[in-house]
Amino acid sequence: MQSEKIKGQGAVENIHNRFFKNRYETTIYQDDYEEEIAKTRVLEVFPKTIVNEVKGDSLPFLYSMNPYQGCEHGCAYCYARPTHQYWGYSAGVDFERIILVKKNAPELLEQFFRKRGYIASPITLSGNTDCYQPIERKLQITRKLLQVCLDYKHPVSIITKNALVTRDLDILTELAKLNLVSVSLSIPTINEELRRVLEPRTSSVKTKLQALKTLSENRIPTHVMVAPIIPGLNSSEILAVLKTVSEHGALSFGYTLVALNDEVEPVFRDWLEVHFPDRKEKVLNQIASLHNGSLSEKNIAKRNAGNGNFAQMIHDTFAVGRRKYFNNAKFPKLATDLFDGTKGEQLKLF
Repeated sequence: MQSEKIKGQGAVENIHNRFFKNRYETTIYQDDYEEEIAKTRVLEVFPKTIVNEVKGDSLPFLYSMNPYQGCEHGCAYCYARPTHQYWGYSAGVDFERIILVKKNAPELLEQFFRKRGYIASPITLSGNTDCYQPIERKLQITRKLLQVCLDYKHPVSIITKNALVTRDLDILTELAKLNLVSVSLSIPTINEELRRVLEPRTSSVKTKLQALKTLSENRIPTHVMVAPIIPGLNSSEILAVLKTVSEHGALSFGYTLVALNDEVEPVFRDWLEVHFPDRKEKVLNQIASLHNGSLSEKNIAKRNAGNGNFAQMIHDTFAVGRRKYFNNAKFPKLATDLFDGTKGEQLKLF
């Protein structure tokens, strides 16, 4: 493989889709393919539902919704990559260059809210791919979903890597006045040079931190995900990240340990070979040390707990950071008692 770097892209090739009998693995370095993948393709899909019920108790929310499938941000480690195969695409380049959009999401959310007997519970935007990835700037599907939540007074939490979230400050502040919204920014590193290759099309570190500050100043509860922790890449930054985000207004934080499940492994291996060939084996070996010698761990609770001395060191470091920078921080629980499932019908009268 050529050690050529493609600006704004994480995956090196289109790896095989496990649901296909025939294999196609065209690298992005072949002339007849490079022009084809240079532009993002946006395809509209027409789902019948937009809210997903989260099974099990491994995640701290009951519902999630994803207005987009695939993600332009291009993070090589992204756990969502394998889901693109269900749509007939590769978890490699396709995942970040073929984006499926759900323009009917706001209407579907209203239908969900109007279901008889529905009891409000916070919905997370997004549980899979980023709701504020670059295409949102044009399509504004996430903004429309937030407006629906405001209309019905329904609680919503946001997870994103993109400072574009501040575009919707007008809606967010109205939701915040009713204790109906929280925003979690993903900031795995404050090293801008690493950020450029680790998550190539996300907002810069400076812009993310400014977004965090802006949200906090507008009394919108903010949380930071220092995720994932990748040994040998960002594991040495933990305390520095926690100190920085606390100074910019974050009320709390969370973190995860990286695991390379299914097709994420070959994508991440190739990415390491291109960007960090000198430490590729060290990084992979240390990741394996977190999961009993395996690069993957599908159980979320076990994945984040990890095993061995390296995992314990990471947990201990975060514990120190919590005591030092977040000792008195409290994160509010979103309100659920304001929800009005008849609101949509009332609005139609005007």
